[in-house]
Amino acid sequence: MRKLTRPILFVLACLVYAGCSSTKSLKPGQILYTGADIIINPDSSGKIDDEKQVKADLKSKTRPRPNNKLKLAIYNFAGEPKKPKGLRNWIRKKGEPPVLLSEVKLKYNNDVLTSYLLSEGYLQAAVTGDTVVKDKKGKAIYTAVTGERYKINKVTFPPDSGVLTRIINANKDKSLLKVGDFYDLDVYKNERVRIDNDLKENGYFYFSPDYLIMQVDSTIGKNLVNVTVKVKDIAPDAGLKPYTIKNINIYPNYSLRRDSTLRQLKPLQYHDFNIYDDRNTFKPRLFDRLVFFQKGEVYNRKDHNQSLNRMVNVGAFQDVRAEFLPLDSFKNNQLDLNIYLTPLKKNSLSFSVTGTSKSNNFVGSEVKVTQTTRNLFRGAEQLDLSVSGGFETQTRGTSLGRNSLSLTAEGKLTFPRFIVPFYKPNSTTAFIPKTIASLSYQMLNRGSEYTLHAFKGEFGYNFKENQYKEHNLNPISVSYISTGFPSTKTRDSLYEVNPLLRTTLENQFIIGSNYNFTYTNQMETNRRNNTFFYGAIETGGNLWGTFVPKDAEGKRSIFNVPLSQFVRLEADLRDYYKITRNLTWANRLNVGYGYAYGNSTSLPFVRQFFAGGSNDIRAFPARTLGPGTYKVPDDAIFADQGGDIKLMLNSELRFKLVSILYGALFVDAGNVWLRKEDTGIPGTTNNGRPGSEFKLKNALSELAVGTGAGLRVDATIFVIRLDVAFPVRKPYLAEGQRWVFDDIAFGNKDWRRQNLIFNIGIGYPF
Repeated sequence: MRKLTRPILFVLACLVYAGCSSTKSLKPGQILYTGADIIINPDSSGKIDDEKQVKADLKSKTRPRPNNKLKLAIYNFAGEPKKPKGLRNWIRKKGEPPVLLSEVKLKYNNDVLTSYLLSEGYLQAAVTGDTVVKDKKGKAIYTAVTGERYKINKVTFPPDSGVLTRIINANKDKSLLKVGDFYDLDVYKNERVRIDNDLKENGYFYFSPDYLIMQVDSTIGKNLVNVTVKVKDIAPDAGLKPYTIKNINIYPNYSLRRDSTLRQLKPLQYHDFNIYDDRNTFKPRLFDRLVFFQKGEVYNRKDHNQSLNRMVNVGAFQDVRAEFLPLDSFKNNQLDLNIYLTPLKKNSLSFSVTGTSKSNNFVGSEVKVTQTTRNLFRGAEQLDLSVSGGFETQTRGTSLGRNSLSLTAEGKLTFPRFIVPFYKPNSTTAFIPKTIASLSYQMLNRGSEYTLHAFKGEFGYNFKENQYKEHNLNPISVSYISTGFPSTKTRDSLYEVNPLLRTTLENQFIIGSNYNFTYTNQMETNRRNNTFFYGAIETGGNLWGTFVPKDAEGKRSIFNVPLSQFVRLEADLRDYYKITRNLTWANRLNVGYGYAYGNSTSLPFVRQFFAGGSNDIRAFPARTLGPGTYKVPDDAIFADQGGDIKLMLNSELRFKLVSILYGALFVDAGNVWLRKEDTGIPGTTNNGRPGSEFKLKNALSELAVGTGAGLRVDATIFVIRLDVAFPVRKPYLAEGQRWVFDDIAFGNKDWRRQNLIFNIGIGYPF
């Protein structure tokens, strides 16, 4: 470590020295430009509203931008290279040459800043610029005299003289121009776009926002303006009349090479569509769900956008193009719609090698091969068949070096429509509803201990209500987990060492339904505050369980395996608040509750909640926390501790360090509990888990708390994360002794070994 530290400190010292002598490389007469200062109304005692923000906006519009200090330091540190190639040349290119004061064009910046103030309603604004030089460094100073900001006094729309102006007036109550608001050029531009959208919805295909003019009269006094909305006299006739759809021509197997051949074909007439496809690539009824236009219909932008979105989202085409052509000439008010669709390849094979890091402390690698077949039944269906195999080894826990082999096979068939018996739902949103049927098998071999077989089948639906809301419903979900042992002796010896394995490895049959809902506005990157919500409900053995017969003990069972009966609820709420451009405060609340009944006394192990790990409470190893105040024995073969109830809170401050390197400071808190105390099995070595029961009055006092810091390499397409965390509150200690701030000792080797937890992950924790 010491050998590595010295060169790093040397490089940092060189950078600091170079930064301090940022003007050293300047030639005689050159002045380093250090940036711009903005002064607003220096001779006025009054201040404008949001003066700080206006200054920041004005400063951001000045050019050129001053040097990034670090990049300038790197440039100066490298010096003048003697060769066109080499280390010095490479380092210098990573830097940035000095920006000179001579590059500043004051008149240009004066005009830009004045124009911006005028657009914000300061109609009497004027900006003057000057420069100040000291010790080979210079800056620009811009003085803005704004005057009073003007407000809207009255808005007048064009008189009702025809269909077009009637549409404009019919929606004027939705106008963005409000009496009493400040004059704002951007609002005027957006108002033109709003009117254009209204007209596009009523057939005015060739209308443009540029055909509207906002006349502003600022001579009425009292810093007020009257705004008159008019259609320009020079607007072309084509833009002033509505258009209807004449012919809808679809080319489902289009390519430039076959263009002339396809156009000469006799089309298949299906409903309102003329389909040019001599290869019958797609069933005609597919286009009923993709194309929303009808013959004779007035053009509207909603149908236009929804049709394009559906054709793109169906996942069957690599290129989608819609062309609207006027019939004969612009004197006619009809359009032909030509839709050109280029299909994706029918078959594709993908191969991947990935690293795995699982919540049970196993890490390893996996090889996966996936075969994708598109348009399986000529209705844009997609079949994905995948086989994967991997090797894992346990890196943390009580039994290091335990290895496992896994083999997984999965088939998933996706239909781009709802398939519902005795009912044909009709969706008119821009997003394609999907019916998904899947079947999977997984084998997990833990060497000489046991082999686990898991079968799962699901049938359900995926539906995006809009870009923010997504629904997933699986009315049928069947899981069967079976465990095999080399011998009865091996099984009994495992149960003797750790009685909890009896619950973990018992055969399980789950037949139920599940539904989850997701809401997110994270795609709106310009928002200061973004939200994500995930809610899920799963039931097992209730509705479908009524069809399962009872065994001799009165329990419903299949193949002598009792049917699991439970209800499971989970909610995950996340909030991302941008404090500054490079500083974000992220928070998460995750709660879960499970209720077992009938055949079951607790949730099946595979449906329980767990705490600890790289995406959870990072100061505790995966699945080792809880339930409640219980602490898993240090000699336990299996550390997995599940619960029926979960509460978790995370708070993380994320900030940019340099380039794609980000840092984070975080605090995690939470735990899992059982609904009823685990009292063990009388007459055996299983003494249960004291303190595992959930009691509302004790919940907060039984929370584990950890804190730490992390680094993230965020390259947009992938994120690699390294976190280090340590506990500050241990719920398994006696009351009054659970906060362990006084025990923190980073310089103590034993403390670090027992408390520091390193987590490597792909992606952000939440």
